[in-house]
Amino acid sequence: MSWSELAAVAGQFALLSLLSIGGVNAILADSQRILVLQRGWLDEAGFAQAVALGQAAPGPNIMVVGVLGWMAAGPAGLLACLGGVLLPSTLLVWRYARWAEANRQHPLLQAFQRGCAPLVLGLSLSGAWVLVQPYTQAGWPAWALVAGVALGSARSKLPPLAWLGLGAAGGVFGLW
Repeated sequence: MSWSELAAVAGQFALLSLLSIGGVNAILADSQRILVLQRGWLDEAGFAQAVALGQAAPGPNIMVVGVLGWMAAGPAGLLACLGGVLLPSTLLVWRYARWAEANRQHPLLQAFQRGCAPLVLGLSLSGAWVLVQPYTQAGWPAWALVAGVALGSARSKLPPLAWLGLGAAGGVFGLW
């Protein structure tokens, strides 16, 4: 990887940072497009594994982007992806947090906040769809797991690590 490629990826992740409303899950689909489809730095299974590892690691969810960068291009990839995602959104929040606090009742701010919920949901669902793609050929056990985790996590209070353990156990026993 050349420095110009890393700079281009950092720029792409900087743009994604402005879409990461609701967290890193909102930009997973575009992260996959950049790292798998455009650059070929990861394959689909490697991307899904990096996301799972990043989600299982202790700390904030943004760790997923660091793990993706590391697995794609080592330390330089980590800096490009994580730095690209953190810098613009951090500067934006730092600059406008006081204004938003002082203008909580402003109609445009309230409209923006109401509009964010469907945006976050749609972006998160597109990320989930990208993550399930490598396992579409695994047959009904993998689809049963996807449906079970989706329903179970929506209706129970089990931590995400428990669901990750269930998937890992299925892999150990050769279900997918």
